[in-house]
Amino acid sequence: EVRLVESGGGHVGTGGSLRLSCVSSGFTFEEYDIGWFRQIPGKAREGIAAISCADGSTFYVDSVKGRFTITKDAASRTVYLHMTSLIPEDTAIYSCAAVLESRARSARQMRVRIPWDDWGPGTQVTVSS
Repeated sequence: EVRLVESGGGHVGTGGSLRLSCVSSGFTFEEYDIGWFRQIPGKAREGIAAISCADGSTFYVDSVKGRFTITKDAASRTVYLHMTSLIPEDTAIYSCAAVLESRARSARQMRVRIPWDDWGPGTQVTVSS
């Protein structure tokens, strides 16, 4: 059973930093992509970063490029989201999700939404002005 657990959220001021962790279990780590998403109450969930656990290739949405960095540690089966220069607009519940790399690749080739199958419960990030 795939299990993902996030931690590291908290309350910081504008310009602050946080490091979120996504600890995984129940699957072959190197066969999956793991992504970070965020959701503000009343708004749609937004995918912000993703990493291939096979080769470390990464993706970022424009709003976090240059401020957030996604990394992985295969030994601990953990994917991190290093967040710097935080602004109040970054306030949200942050969740990680996993998908088989082969399924993600097929979705990109077919130009359809990637089927992120398994999700963690999320961690709250609050940035005050």
